[in-house]
Amino acid sequence: EALSLLVDSAVPLADEEIVMLDEALGRVLSQPVASTINVPAWDNSAMDGYAVRYQDVKDLDQLPVVQRIPAGSYGQPLIPGSAARIFTGAPVPEGADTVIMQEMITRESDMIRVNGDVNEGSNIRRAGEDIRNGDEIIESGTRLQPQHVGLAASTGIDKLTVKRKFRVAIFTTGDELTMPGQALEEGKIYNSNRYLFRGLLEKMSCEVIDLGNVADQYDATCEALTAAAGKADLILSSGGVSVGEEDYVKKALEDLGSLNLWKIAVRPGKPLAFGNVAGVPFIGVPGNPVSLFVTFSIFVRPFILRSMGVSDITPVEYQVAAGFDWNRPDKRAEYMRANLVTNDEGEMLVEVYPSRSSGVLSSVTWADGMVVINPEQKLKKGDNVRYIPLSSLY
Repeated sequence: EALSLLVDSAVPLADEEIVMLDEALGRVLSQPVASTINVPAWDNSAMDGYAVRYQDVKDLDQLPVVQRIPAGSYGQPLIPGSAARIFTGAPVPEGADTVIMQEMITRESDMIRVNGDVNEGSNIRRAGEDIRNGDEIIESGTRLQPQHVGLAASTGIDKLTVKRKFRVAIFTTGDELTMPGQALEEGKIYNSNRYLFRGLLEKMSCEVIDLGNVADQYDATCEALTAAAGKADLILSSGGVSVGEEDYVKKALEDLGSLNLWKIAVRPGKPLAFGNVAGVPFIGVPGNPVSLFVTFSIFVRPFILRSMGVSDITPVEYQVAAGFDWNRPDKRAEYMRANLVTNDEGEMLVEVYPSRSSGVLSSVTWADGMVVINPEQKLKKGDNVRYIPLSSLY
């Protein structure tokens, strides 16, 4: 329900821009891409071998090789009763209807003999076999991956129309936070959340507006929220949304804008906040780094994707056999850091990190995914569980 509330509130960006292919990776396509050529553009050889007429192979014991066609050049029409040496990707000469792979050929000087059976039309990639002129090759709303960029390039397209970058203002809260590289005073901890935020957002090709760390003060929190609202499409903060006396984000949000959601039945990540400041959406995640990672992955990521205009925002998940017993159910849904392993019998199982602590960030670097355990659920080894690979969350 919380996820639906966030996603349904997301307003897709309207602004577009045109970028060169080498700047398109990770961006969201806003206009569909159609090919203006056939791919391949002409019949070409799928093998290194010899282009022939099939009927000649049936009628003659040997064929003279009368031309050589490397990739990137175009041969002459094939003389009946002859063969052309041809290489992978080279255009099949007019008159040839079959390519025989070189492993099936015995060659003496300029004469070849075929060893084995030949199928008519074999080893030729036909014009338009992959893509036809006018075909839509990439849908609007696609988050562009290397294969999409390569596909566009294969049709000669050098630029794409994409959504502008989604702007996210971030700040961390906590007087206990110290920046890496500085001396660590007693009672302080290093600020990992700032770098976790930045890394997750930059991986999504967002434009990050970093407002730094905000002191645990009401006025400072209000100033940060107001500043963020003037610059960003989304405001993200870590910490300050719990019920402690030093947690000011929730109160500032209520005073400056609106609070539409607070507290979710998820472990880790219970004190998740969602609202807006001056019409700009705000998501506040807990300050513990594992809680930040989990709530970003499950709630913030799909909100951003929908705001970017991405069509498919659902992460991949699998049913995998549990390699563990679970006898300590919680009233909340639990996202445990997990790893796929193969047992001695060759069966794939998933194991979970032994600690449930939301402060153990090393559990995330240990993991290759997350296991979702339903509220009040108990498990025995071998039971099927939901497994979400981390690779589908970036």
